Amino acid sequence: QLQFVESGGGLVQPGGSLRLSCAASGFTLQYYAIAWFRRAPGKEQEQVSCISSMYGTTYYIHSVKGRFTIDRDNVRNVVYLQMNSLKIEDTADYYCAAHKSNYCSVYDNEYEFWGQGTQVTVSS
Repeated sequence: QLQFVESGGGLVQPGGSLRLSCAASGFTLQYYAIAWFRRAPGKEQEQVSCISSMYGTTYYIHSVKGRFTIDRDNVRNVVYLQMNSLKIEDTADYYCAAHKSNYCSVYDNEYEFWGQGTQVTVSS
């Protein structure tokens, strides 16, 4: 059975940190580009970050550059999103998604597998 499970969300104060994890079972993440998306209330879904499969090239939206780091552990079959210096506007449900390609895609519908999401709330 193919599964993609996120964890690590929670409530954190502005300036705090969280590390999201995305664990795959039933398929090998090594052959997939992996992206983190987020959906905030009243806002469109956006791709926060992506890591390619071939060279591990990383991409970030401007608003998280320098604060978020995506990486992957192909042995453990897990992808992480380290989020530092969190801001209130980072509050959202975060989803990981896998695209069977060497390269990241900006198109949501090209991601074949999606996790169930993990909630991140940044609030004082």
